Amino acid sequence: MSNFTEEIKNEIIENGIELDCCRRAFLSAFIRTSGSIISRGGQYGFEIVTENERTAEFLCEMLEKHFGVTPARVGVEFDKFSGRDKLTFSCLDENTSELLSNLKIIRRNQDGVSLIFGIDDSLVLSDCCMSAYLKGAFLGGGSCTIPDEGSYSRTGYHFEVVFSNRNTAGDFCDILCSLDILAKLVARKDSAVVYVKSKEVISDILNEMSVADSLEKLNKIVELKDRTNNDNRVSNCSVSNIDKAVRASVAQIRAIETIRQTVGLKKLNEKLFEAAEARLADPNASMQELADRLHVTKSCLNHRMRKIAEIAEQLS
Repeated sequence: MSNFTEEIKNEIIENGIELDCCRRAFLSAFIRTSGSIISRGGQYGFEIVTENERTAEFLCEMLEKHFGVTPARVGVEFDKFSGRDKLTFSCLDENTSELLSNLKIIRRNQDGVSLIFGIDDSLVLSDCCMSAYLKGAFLGGGSCTIPDEGSYSRTGYHFEVVFSNRNTAGDFCDILCSLDILAKLVARKDSAVVYVKSKEVISDILNEMSVADSLEKLNKIVELKDRTNNDNRVSNCSVSNIDKAVRASVAQIRAIETIRQTVGLKKLNEKLFEAAEARLADPNASMQELADRLHVTKSCLNHRMRKIAEIAEQLS
């Protein structure tokens, strides 16, 4: 069974990327998160590493069809941490060098070629391109976890994208901010991680990525957890009220017994005597039940019980 991260990534692939400008933003983000720059014989290219066959097929098709670059499969390596094979593809030719320049990953000038570590504004001029960049970044280096349906925890929501460079991660946070999504940035070993833990913000992100099925699944989990947690709160409140009622009953009986063992219950006036007898006859009854039997209000019965407690305190 696929996990939630895979479900989101598969849905991104199924939906595809329609516009050329968005494909440019998408591919640039994917290389930033899942690729590395390589150089040989004065030419620059990149390698892509992925564990997902569908992702590999999707990227290779996009590169060939829309960018005129044919990736070469370098090899397969088993990852003992994930328990899955990692597929490595490389692109290294004149077309690839030009592509990296167009994707604003490298810069060519009179001094040669240099790497660009930030995200160039020209890649994300429109909302659709910003959303495409978000999709590419998640497909390349993202993960998302949600609580299991059987869990009672209100936590467990986590979305993150891992970058190799803090400048890129910081600019990515700015893109999210432009989409009204607030994320946090933290260093993790040699990486920079952009993350959120709010289920509401994760919902906004999934909506921005247009992954409707994944968003629906998240909303169902949130609704289930909220309902379960609310039921637990109601149950805990009920238990607390029961405990409170039991303690009150015990205190009332103790006061009544004090009066009976000292001066006797007959010394009480008629109304207090009725209340004392009713409580002794049914120690487990609620105050409302006793009040109904005595044909008085609960407030009235509470007043009588307080008077009994005061008399018992004076006698003890």
